Amino acid sequence: MGNDGLLVVRCQLGEREAFRELVGMWHPSLWRYVRGMVGSPHLADDLAQEAWVAVVRGLPRLRQPERFAPWLFTIARRTVTDHLRQTYKAPETAMEEATTVVADDELSGVLTTMQIEAGLAALPPMEREVLILFHLEDLPLASCAEVLGVPAGTVKSRLHRARRMLRNHLAEKGYEA
Repeated sequence: MGNDGLLVVRCQLGEREAFRELVGMWHPSLWRYVRGMVGSPHLADDLAQEAWVAVVRGLPRLRQPERFAPWLFTIARRTVTDHLRQTYKAPETAMEEATTVVADDELSGVLTTMQIEAGLAALPPMEREVLILFHLEDLPLASCAEVLGVPAGTVKSRLHRARRMLRNHLAEKGYEA
């Protein structure tokens, strides 16, 4: 059992310090994933916190502690999906948040100057998500498949399509592909 698995077992036994270590280890990855999916750092803070609350509630029932990473990203994905679903149900709110997201993206672009983030934001959610999980969070194909709830072959085809879309988008913006 790896370090994550031991930390999860310690958390399941009620050790608070272990949970603090687990959060310290995984929060940056979780936040980057959520930020990549919703675009806004402020919204990512809220949704990441919501995901951690779900982790606290579900952690005692996690039967395979060594599978913590895919389980965590599945919870994060569900949290993002629930948020997006609520956003799409309320069109006026969606327009306001879309404006906020654009404003946040402009700000973060100035602060980070990472053209790749802008490229990711331009991709549809399914393609953006698979690139974030595989390339930014370094999850193996099997774990990506588990998080996304699709076969590994589907992950491969989504990765291929997403890379091509990102390359084309960056080329349109004048960056070398």
